[in-house]
Amino acid sequence: MKDDSFKEYILEQLHDLGKVTYRRMFGGYGLYHAGTFFGILARDGQLYFKTSPASRAYYIKHGMGPFQPNEKQTLKNYYEVPAEVIDDAKALAEWARQAVESR
Repeated sequence: MKDDSFKEYILEQLHDLGKVTYRRMFGGYGLYHAGTFFGILARDGQLYFKTSPASRAYYIKHGMGPFQPNEKQTLKNYYEVPAEVIDDAKALAEWARQAVESR
């Protein structure tokens, strides 16, 4: 991710979740809350959250798909977060809480 403005925007939107940290991963960033890995900021400017079998249905209902860092690899537990959720800080924090709690 050459331009960190999306990362900064996401971190600002996640303010209600509490302290979120990040590390470089897959050419983007991995997101952590209280030491738990819960999200991926992809290099192409997309946000993915960890899902459980129950929460995954919300992502699929919104037409979102799993994270594919390359053509041969798909992380089926991480799904793209819909744009309308990203733009709503309270909704994004709630979806992030669910991602942190996903097992």
